[in-house]
Amino acid sequence: MKRIESTNDFVIKFANINGSGSASANELFARAILRMGVPVAPRNIFPSNIQGLPTWYELRVTEAGWLGRRGGVDMMVAMNPQTWAQDVKEIEPGGYLFYDSTKPIDCGRSDITVIGMPATAICNGTYEDARQRTLFKNILVLGALAELMSVELAAIEQLFAEQYKGKEKLLDGNVRALHAGASFAREHLGQHQVGLKVKRADQVGNRIFVEGNAASALGMVYGGATVCAWYPITPSSSVAEGFQSYCKKLRSTEDGEAKYAIVQAEDEIASVGMILGAGWNGARAFTATSGPGVSLMTEFLGFGYFAEVPFTIINVQRGGPSTGMPTRTQQADLLACAYASHGDTKHVMLFPEDPHECFEFSATALDLADRLQTPVFVMSDLDIGMNQRLCEPFHWDDARRYDRGKVLSAADLEAGKEFARYKDLDGDSIPYRTLPGTHPKLGSYFTRGSTHNAQAVYSEAGSDYMYISDRLQRKFQTAAKIAPQPAVRAAEKPTRLGVIYYGSTAPSMDEALASLAADDIHLDALRMRAFPFPQSVKDFILAHDAVFVVEQNRDGQLRTLLVNELEIDPARLRKVLHFDGTPITARFIAAAITKQVHELAVSPKEVKA
Repeated sequence: MKRIESTNDFVIKFANINGSGSASANELFARAILRMGVPVAPRNIFPSNIQGLPTWYELRVTEAGWLGRRGGVDMMVAMNPQTWAQDVKEIEPGGYLFYDSTKPIDCGRSDITVIGMPATAICNGTYEDARQRTLFKNILVLGALAELMSVELAAIEQLFAEQYKGKEKLLDGNVRALHAGASFAREHLGQHQVGLKVKRADQVGNRIFVEGNAASALGMVYGGATVCAWYPITPSSSVAEGFQSYCKKLRSTEDGEAKYAIVQAEDEIASVGMILGAGWNGARAFTATSGPGVSLMTEFLGFGYFAEVPFTIINVQRGGPSTGMPTRTQQADLLACAYASHGDTKHVMLFPEDPHECFEFSATALDLADRLQTPVFVMSDLDIGMNQRLCEPFHWDDARRYDRGKVLSAADLEAGKEFARYKDLDGDSIPYRTLPGTHPKLGSYFTRGSTHNAQAVYSEAGSDYMYISDRLQRKFQTAAKIAPQPAVRAAEKPTRLGVIYYGSTAPSMDEALASLAADDIHLDALRMRAFPFPQSVKDFILAHDAVFVVEQNRDGQLRTLLVNELEIDPARLRKVLHFDGTPITARFIAAAITKQVHELAVSPKEVKA
């Protein structure tokens, strides 16, 4: 049997039971490798219950810097008998199985190396307290793996010292368990020479390691949000929790007075109603939710669109429909958010690719909402939001000035500036607004979600309704110009093939493009960063015979938007769809595109416009 041998380039997966305390140990393993200067890309796969069900932590060690899921597992640390057969099956031929051999099990495979450590027996003989036995077993295994894979124990000890600062008893207990595991591996597992090694490098640079939800929360502070109303829903709750934590540090006076308002509402309907009211009143306001919450918010979203009230929604997407898979990732809310509410409604959406853009786009969304006077979505997802990712540091510019858009002051009104709340005066289809209390007599109007004319007066006249509706449609042409523009990358060789993708697909797409190019399949690439689409997206599509649209949903929702909004011949746009709830992999993308490229060579008529 030929074993897999690789340094700083492998995938290790931990299979545990939720509530066993394994998450902390798994993260320590990842952070220790990061401290050694080797990039890592972890994915936490967990159930939507509190305790008892299976959970996995997949860690990609990647000196080359690929941060998407690769696909396949080189070493499985199988600590959960419930998922034994499934876990063993995932291991690549030549890979490794590490398990608790207190009760030996035959894995049924002869093409992998099996390494057994009686971790439960060791802990039962060492610790009397049942909780300590469970928790220190994870550290014992961590020490053994570190020894077998050349992860520096000093790096883990430093992490312990930071985590348990001032708690010497906890620090000492963890360090002892770590070294006990390493000693056992040296004395008893030496015959199992693991070919997966970690070697100190210098490839992390100045990048930071952070979750997308924390980045979005900090971006909301940076962007000037002062009001958050929310209702708990996985996987978005930590956005509001993070915002509250950051506000305590950054939006409080020296005497502790809060310069912000955070309300946990009774439901999603109430939360969006609150931020709509705050936005109308001039505050920068947002909520964080997921697909089921958006469903409940749709009537207020239509109100915000038609009454032209600014606010922001961070949608951390998860599997659906209905309540769906709360702890699985998808990109399946595009159509629901683009056209949320009844009637001819359309909303701006931003698509961050990583925590850095979660930070940037959250602040940008607040500016766009004010400038366009409309609700704006930041379309994150569970893969970005709840997984730690290496990314560029956030840039905090103290000189930043918020773009409040067309807001008339009392001085403007007294100087005779024309005010008609819903009238286009400048040709960009964005009207002027006033904030409550601006002037005792001038600039007041009645805000309504029902039909109105340019002066905000109730009207059911068809001509008034068409004026407002047409102007709102034209306003989205302005939005397409000022929202984040697509990122376009030309292939190394001339090609008539293109690919469009967005959001959390980006890191796997980067690697897939390199893999395809190595097989002489070259594609020009366009990463979508916002909706509505600018003209450059249509130009990109028309410049190619076929364009693959890669997305993580069943129905090809981005493709549907492209066809609907740009009036593109559907035959030009070929679906590459992944929707099993796990993050898309580079291997999946490369295989799917390769297969279709070969089909195109046989039947090119399918893509001729």
